[in-house]
Amino acid sequence: MFTPPPTFSGYGLGLRKEHYRDFLDDDVPVDFVEVISENFMVDGGQPRDILRRVREKHPIALHGVSMSIGSADGLDIGYLHRLKALADDVQPLFVSDHLSWSRIAGFSSHDLLPVPYTEEALAMVCRNIDMAQDVLGRAMLFENPSSYVAFDGATMSEWEFLAEMSKRTGCGLLLDVNNIFVSASNHGFDAHAFLRGIPADRVRQVHLAGHTQGPGLLIDTHDQPVCDDVWALYRTATALLGPIATMIERDDAIPPLSELLAELGVAREIGSAVREAA
Repeated sequence: MFTPPPTFSGYGLGLRKEHYRDFLDDDVPVDFVEVISENFMVDGGQPRDILRRVREKHPIALHGVSMSIGSADGLDIGYLHRLKALADDVQPLFVSDHLSWSRIAGFSSHDLLPVPYTEEALAMVCRNIDMAQDVLGRAMLFENPSSYVAFDGATMSEWEFLAEMSKRTGCGLLLDVNNIFVSASNHGFDAHAFLRGIPADRVRQVHLAGHTQGPGLLIDTHDQPVCDDVWALYRTATALLGPIATMIERDDAIPPLSELLAELGVAREIGSAVREAA
């Protein structure tokens, strides 16, 4: 049985190509950076050179989007070995992915699809997590995805599923506060009940991002600043979790680095205020 990796309480940003030069040439005031694992799962070349040079300045977190841990077809062993090679080289703070599935019968949806919150699905997900962690030789973190549809027949809430999944496999949790807000709005559950139901001792990282109002739904677009409601939910999460690695994701309409650093400063201020009030 694996145990979650050690805690890390810094503040970071997602490394995107628009800001590669900033991170390579300057001393960017962040405590860590997170990269999309699949963008660097190659044997060499420019991507790995950039990652190596950034790694000389900052700890790295690896965040995947295509493990498909909820796939009934099982996991892609070739993918796992490529991810292991990257992790062994980078020695990251965390290796994470999503509680979702995207692959079936050789077809990939290129989307993070929700799993049904049933005992059958839980057992399958746990088998896949056990396999992934055994191949990687380390505990992973799994993120709560945003969702827009739900399966009939659920026998537990999303947070109950995540808590039991972590208990059975020893994995850690990556808590995406924006995704909680988006899913709570879309499905009508209490975002604060979600936070209270998550085992705080299993959470190792927090994501913050922006979303967009779609036709009748909130959409997790990562193309907007963090909104006031998500900041308020993050303040509650910080009070429950204590100091925790926090980062801001921006994947579209990417602004200058200075704007993201200012936004990250808000997270730092909230963390400091919560600690002083404790």
